[in-house]
Amino acid sequence: MEKPDLLDMLVVAPHPDDAELGMGGAIRKMLQLGWQVGILDLTDGEPTPHGSLEIRAAETEAATRILQVPWRENLGLRNRFLEPTLEARARLANVFRRVRPRWIFAPYWEDAHPDHVAATQMVEAARFWAKLSKSDLEGERYHPERIFYYYCVHLKHVAQPAFVLDISEQWSAKAESIAAYKSQFTTGREELVTSFHDRVRDEAAYWGKMIGTEYGEPFASREPIAVSDLTRLM
Repeated sequence: MEKPDLLDMLVVAPHPDDAELGMGGAIRKMLQLGWQVGILDLTDGEPTPHGSLEIRAAETEAATRILQVPWRENLGLRNRFLEPTLEARARLANVFRRVRPRWIFAPYWEDAHPDHVAATQMVEAARFWAKLSKSDLEGERYHPERIFYYYCVHLKHVAQPAFVLDISEQWSAKAESIAAYKSQFTTGREELVTSFHDRVRDEAAYWGKMIGTEYGEPFASREPIAVSDLTRLM
């Protein structure tokens, strides 16, 4: 696919598969609505028990193709050692300036996984840095409008989202994109495969029930969300 120069929406993921698990349905839906959507993986996700650099790259390519995402890059930071350092912040801010997304999506800010917490701290800091003048950053200054937060947590946490998106028509694509990561969710623990995918489906069905649809995805926001027309609410 031809890569767009600018993005409407950029999903920042600590590892390959986090974007698909947290908001694969939203990614597919917004692409279908004509938005330019991209995914930036911060690390390659390795090492893992049954993965390798080659396996994860192939799985990521397959998942990207399933969701039909035209733009996906990897920032090349180190898995398990992700930290919101000044250097990492600058590298991420340079991406924001280059692709100039209107909205950024980051992992929910509370998590048991240190990489996820660090990723969100990095996103929030880089969003601020991207607008600075008189800096050593690349390109022209730019400030993304909003950060929203998707749920892909390792913490036993009951989400209290700001909104839930209907992904009923996109559920099958989301499920297929998650299944592409065989080394993470299938290999070596076949007895857990069905229960894992059932849990992911049940979570989506739960959020769908909350909004009166078949499937849904929850999102959080630190800032108030404005609406101009109450008739747009479901």
